[in-house]
Amino acid sequence: MDEPDQLELLNHLEGILESDPLIDEIGFIHPSQFVLLSEDVGTPSTSVGSVQKTNFRTLFWIRDHKLGISTKVLFPLYVAVKNAFVEAYKNYKVLHRDDKNASMCSSSSSLSLESELMKHSRALLILSCDFGTAWNSRKLVLSKKQSLSMFMNELIFSSVILSHSPKSEQAWSQRRWVIKMIAGNCSNLQEIMERESELVKKLAEVLCWIIL
Repeated sequence: MDEPDQLELLNHLEGILESDPLIDEIGFIHPSQFVLLSEDVGTPSTSVGSVQKTNFRTLFWIRDHKLGISTKVLFPLYVAVKNAFVEAYKNYKVLHRDDKNASMCSSSSSLSLESELMKHSRALLILSCDFGTAWNSRKLVLSKKQSLSMFMNELIFSSVILSHSPKSEQAWSQRRWVIKMIAGNCSNLQEIMERESELVKKLAEVLCWIIL
């Protein structure tokens, strides 16, 4: 089978993320370890053609909302998603250069660019969790939308990042920012803070285990 190109890898990864919004843990797996995983576990595909061209089962693994990515494809994936993110961010900033442009632009164009920016920044941060510009781009969109559901999804996303990078200062900073943004408009803030404490305790135990 042919090796997938960078764009195919990116489309497949983002297809997985879109198809399973409940993914709660991500890890990076050496190619030799894929043989130890169940061969009957499939991964969602973004197109039939891409599945016929290459065997993504040796590059991506997903089960029970856990995603594994082969270390073999990390670099080409990073190059592809960084390029996609930079282009999406540039287009978004042009569209929202000032309040006048923002009011004149069509809602469909704005929503499309927001979706692209959030999609590509998510994939980029999975591969490079301390990419500050990607986190800031998400803050920009979230600040404009002021949607409680989007803020809550951001807490979920940052916890996924922390599942493989528990010491990521950028991810922790994003969580603190989100909590500040919703503090005055969230009826279950106490519950959120309790979950935050549980997450901190869980990750502290993981770090202690790694050190030991």
